[in-house]
Amino acid sequence: MKKMGKGILKHEIGEQVELFLLIKNTTKGIASNGKPFLTLILQDKSGEIEAKLWDVNEEDGKSYAPQSIVKIMGELQNYRGKSQLKIRQIRRTGPSDGVKLDDFLETAPISQEEMAGKLTQYIFDMKNPNIQRITRHLIKKHQKAFLEFPAATKNHHEFVSGLAFHVVSMLDLAKSIASLYPSLDKDLLYAGVILHDMGKVLELSGPISTVYTIEGNLLGHITIMVNEIGKAAEELGISGEEVLILQHLVLSHHGKAEWGSPKPPMIKEAEILHYIDNLDAKMNMLDRALERVKPGEFTERIFALENRSFYKPVFHK
Repeated sequence: MKKMGKGILKHEIGEQVELFLLIKNTTKGIASNGKPFLTLILQDKSGEIEAKLWDVNEEDGKSYAPQSIVKIMGELQNYRGKSQLKIRQIRRTGPSDGVKLDDFLETAPISQEEMAGKLTQYIFDMKNPNIQRITRHLIKKHQKAFLEFPAATKNHHEFVSGLAFHVVSMLDLAKSIASLYPSLDKDLLYAGVILHDMGKVLELSGPISTVYTIEGNLLGHITIMVNEIGKAAEELGISGEEVLILQHLVLSHHGKAEWGSPKPPMIKEAEILHYIDNLDAKMNMLDRALERVKPGEFTERIFALENRSFYKPVFHK
């Protein structure tokens, strides 16, 4: 088996590299000279980087499709404040290279088994039978995808098992907050956390080279999940107010219309769910960006954080 070198994001600007990378996705474009080119998003376990492949032909488009593993010689450049890989040589890999897909996939820092155990425990702790039954039913229905999918195609938790990792991190946060504010309904909060992004298992295509499905593009994870809660309640013969409130938690978790919420939060737990979701997503973005720079440096601009760069203090050794 080929021993993998250090990850692409561990290399310095100006450094010459020779490494294997997975093509996460490709976009076709036309250069100013009228010739076609490909923008490749390449990844390994350390993260992802963009590269341009100039003067491409039809065959190149097929050769360098998403989920292909390639060997690249090139160098790291700084382009408009972002790292970019300048390709000198590129080729598809074959069996003799001894590399496999799993070598390149970034995964959650805790195992699927551990995350499944935590989810089971939080559902077990719910006191309201209607909320507990709907949540358990939907977890069971979507369990495999829920434990494997990323939470997004970009911005936060965009790695294998990112969705479940986002959810268990939020559950621990919800538990801490509920212990400080005992007037919060823990059942609603836990169920809201577990269900809020579950629609992503139908909105997104899968854990690798993730794209939006037709349902994802036309409906989105919020609408998908409101329908799923309604179907679950019907199948279980549950018709209490809890169903409506669970649907509202999902509908309002983005907080504002301009952020994609059909409704603003109108229930206390919905408001807190929005903060918890936002906090965990932002924390993940910040940690990932700051991991890539040395103390005394600024991160790349983070689009989802108003395009700000963040400084890593020198004493944070």
